Order: sequence, then C-alpha cells, then structure tokens
Amino acid sequence: MTDHRFPYYITTAIPYVNSAPHVGFALELVLADALARHSRLQGLDVHFLSGTDDNSLKNVRAAELEGIPTNVFVERNARRFRELHAALSLSFDDFIQTSSDRRHAPGVDKLWRACEANGDLYRRSYRGLYCVGCEQFYTDSELLNGCCPDHGVPLETVEEENYFFKLSHYEATLLELLESERLRVEPEVYRRELISFVRSGLEDFSVSRSKERARGWAVPVPGDDGQVTYVWFDALGNYVTALDYAEEGPLWRCYWEGEGERVHVIGKGVTRFHAVYWPAILLSAGLALPNRILVHGYLTVDGHKISKSRTSGDEYDPAALARRFGADAVRYYLLRHSRAHQDTDFQVERLQALYRGELAGQLGNLVSRVLGLLNRKGDSLVPEYTEVPPRELRACAEALPGRINKALDDFRVHEALDAIWELVAVGNRYVEQTAPWSLTGDERANVLYNACELLRVVSVNLSPFLPTAAEQIRKALGLRELGRQGWGGLRPGTRLGETPILFPQLESSE
Repeated sequence: MTDHRFPYYITTAIPYVNSAPHVGFALELVLADALARHSRLQGLDVHFLSGTDDNSLKNVRAAELEGIPTNVFVERNARRFRELHAALSLSFDDFIQTSSDRRHAPGVDKLWRACEANGDLYRRSYRGLYCVGCEQFYTDSELLNGCCPDHGVPLETVEEENYFFKLSHYEATLLELLESERLRVEPEVYRRELISFVRSGLEDFSVSRSKERARGWAVPVPGDDGQVTYVWFDALGNYVTALDYAEEGPLWRCYWEGEGERVHVIGKGVTRFHAVYWPAILLSAGLALPNRILVHGYLTVDGHKISKSRTSGDEYDPAALARRFGADAVRYYLLRHSRAHQDTDFQVERLQALYRGELAGQLGNLVSRVLGLLNRKGDSLVPEYTEVPPRELRACAEALPGRINKALDDFRVHEALDAIWELVAVGNRYVEQTAPWSLTGDERANVLYNACELLRVVSVNLSPFLPTAAEQIRKALGLRELGRQGWGGLRPGTRLGETPILFPQLESSE
C-alpha cells in the first residue's frame, strides 16, 4: 500500500438473505455509511465492508419452500441487498457474499485450523433448543413463554454431534477486555450488559452442524466430510476473510494487522456474538481484535422489531421508500431518529413530515432563496464582499465541525444532524432579517456572499449524511470540491451553477 493515511476499517453485520431487505437493516447501513464518509472527510484511509450471510439454514429452508435451488435463491436475494448501494447512496468499498466469494471459504478454513491448533475445538454430542430464525441455541431460562424471545415461535429440539469452541477458556480475558475498555462497546448500556453476561459464566458453544441437517449448504469443516461450519463461526469470519486473510494480502496487512481502527456497526440483538464469541475466536487464532463495536437499537413498528417475517410491502422496503422520497430523505429520517441506546418506532407519516418540514421547508428553502435570487438577478457569480460576516454566523459555522466530531465519537449521529440544522436555522434567520432582495450594492453583495458561504459550510458538513443534497449544493455553488469544513472556503467571483430543487414537492396523494 502506498497510502500512509491512518487506516479505518468499518463493517456492518451481514444479514440473512432468506427474504428481501427491510428498512430495519437500512438503518445499520446508513449509520455505518455516515461514519465511513465522515472518516474520509477527516482524511482517514477508509475501507467500508458490507455483505450477506448466505450459508444459514433459514436460507436453505426458504429456498425449499419456493422449490428452487438454494444457490439460485441466495443469489437472487443477495442481489437486492447489493443494490441498496445505489438506492441509498451508500459508499461501501467491498461487498462479500459468503456462499460465492472466492476469499471466504479459504479464510474460514484457515481460521478454523488456527483455533484447532490452539486446542480450542473439540467434538461432542449435544441436545438443545434451536431457533432457525436466530440461528441460535437457547437455554430454558432465555425463552419467553416457552418461545424464542425474538421471533415468538416454538423452538426445535436438535440432537447431534458437533464441534464446540472453548469459549469458557477465555472468560477472564474477555471480562478484562470489556471492563478496561480495551474492547470498546458503545453505548455504555450494552457494555454493562455484556460484562454481566460474561460474569455469569461462559459456556462453550457449537461451531458446526451436520452436513445432513445443513443439506450440504455451508463451508465444510476442515478434515471432516460430515460437518459444516455453523453460522457464527462462518459468518463472523467475513470481517477478516473479505480482507483476504487466507492469503494475508495487502488489505489484510493494512486494515487488520496494522495499527488502524477496526469498527463493527451492529444491531443490539447480536452483541453477544460480536463482543464475546468473535473476540474469543480471534484470541484463539492469535489475531488482532476490533477496537470498537457500535451498537444500535431496533427500528420498530408499534413497538415490535421490524423483521422480514413481521413486515412486508413497499412501506418497509428501503429501495421502494428511496424511489418514493429520494435516498437522502430516507437517510435523513433514519439518522435523525436513530438513538443508539434505544429503539425507534418507524412511521412513513413521520418521514413525510420531516421531508416537508426540515428538508424541503428549511434546507431546500434556504438554498432556493439564496441561489435563486442570484441567478434570477442575472449575477450568476459568488459576490465580492467588503465586510466581515456577523459574529453569530461565523461562530456557528466554525463550531460545527467540532460538534459533529464529538457527536460521532460518542455514536450520537442525531446530534450531528441537530448541529447542522442549527446552522441551517441561523442561515434562514439571517436571510429573513437582512432581506437581500430589498438591498443593493455592497450591502446586498455582503449578505449574499455570507449566505453562499454558509451554504458551502452546510454542504461540506452535511455530505456524510445527505451526500446527494451536498453534491447538488456544491455544483450550484460552482465548486469542484467543497473545501474546508469551517468558514472561509468560498472564492468571490466563482461562477454559479443552476439552482437545484433539492426536495421536490411530494404528490398530494402521498
């Protein structure tokens, strides 16, 4: 690698492809994307990974219900997840499909052999209660009225001989990592939950299933033709296999072995697997650990988690929502309403209200008033200015990058958008109070220059969150690049582009 910037590796969890993607997973995608884009803005060497978990038993069963081969079923549904890249204006650098990516199976094989060489894998008979929807075994104490606590369905009794991983061997080490925050899990509420879980005692967990029960669909266990790797050993491995761990290629050396930051963005339902099971596997294999695990709450409908089984239709389809409202509007809703420490109820009516009020009514209105006024008057250039900008305007603009950095460092994305919208409000107040349409000469030029520069500051800081709107503002200001995040990056005399309609009026039937 010739790029010596600080490496920053960020991943989403990889979802099952037993059905089409829903807006609940879109939340995770846009959260990770905003963090990736912001890190690029700070000059970091970012590698952003997403993908799909193709090898689960639920995928096999869903294919059987449709009466089509599993590989055909998986490829069709995985394509819909991959297509969210364009639909939601995502910027991931890589996308891994665990059933077909040539890097994955060799990497899982290598990871398995490393844990085996360390003496942490053994085979024994097992009988337990299993939820195919979660791809997880449960104890009686974890059930809710005898059913899966997440899916609300009875569990299957599974009895077979599998390979197990010696999780109990790493109990003290994992506890120290979590308590010392050498392994950072945020928000704090989830770190405390994990510490309590580890303190209660860790049991070894299954890392394989019989080839017969898996219908032969999974990564084979090295040296055992009758077993395949169980979903958590297989799926969690994607974070290193996608970096070409098997061949220890340049991506692996830069983004995992190096001194950079390794960040997983996950939903709260898989914290145990990412912050306990996964670090233990890495410790066993002698590999570096992730630095940060950022946990978000669920999107809910009437208090229930959005899932493929409980919700369907365009109202919960992120691609359909993006076609209807635009990618930026969907991103804005999800980022503005997300609270990492709690669940958020999803309502299309709320999305419409934000679109009309904050996006079209505040940001869109500010852009159209300022740039439209210049273009209508035939100026079509960024005005010259003769006076320094008002103190409130510049102070708010200069403080904005630091406020955003602090909010994202605390994994409070909504607070970053709050800060940006405060500057939008300052801009609208400034234009309303100065009424540049009634001014002439230097006075008019000063006001319109300040308003244009404020739009530039808004756009550069908004770009990680609403990339399309930020790009439209940049082009309207006639800029090749957005420039510095604080005040003072707009050159007078720059020829303006066409005034964009950032957020068109919604159809009345909507």
